[in-house]
Amino acid sequence: MTSSQKRIGKELQECMSSPPTGMVITLPSESDIHHWTATLAGPPGTVYSGGIFALSIVLPPDYPFKAPLVTFTTRIYHPNVTNDSVGSICLGMLKPENWKPASRVRAVLDAVRQLLIEPNPDDPLEPRIADEYKNNLREFEKTARSYVTRYAQQPTKK
Repeated sequence: MTSSQKRIGKELQECMSSPPTGMVITLPSESDIHHWTATLAGPPGTVYSGGIFALSIVLPPDYPFKAPLVTFTTRIYHPNVTNDSVGSICLGMLKPENWKPASRVRAVLDAVRQLLIEPNPDDPLEPRIADEYKNNLREFEKTARSYVTRYAQQPTKK
């Protein structure tokens, strides 16, 4: 087992036994410790409240020297997440020039949740959505809630 795999295993155990607020961490395949999934409950008091969002976390072979790739697999209307099926996230700590080997996946996931509470329209991936957030908050909130209803609701059991 490489030192990278040891570190990933340790962080995975920490995240599964004591997950970040509002999250559940799982391994889609027991044989691939480099790919995690997380489900994130939309934080209470936000336009994302009531939604369940899936995240993909891919840890590169040279983790922790390279940042993980974290994306939303559930569509979300947000200035810092691409408005497409890719779900790329603009998060300062994940940028190669800002990533530090001492950073941990848990901190990244906490930062992603914080982005749902407090979007950063000054560093957007979606300038149009950021502009709407800054200049027409009611319209932004209405559209974001409609995305939650359309994409992030669990189907009701009959």
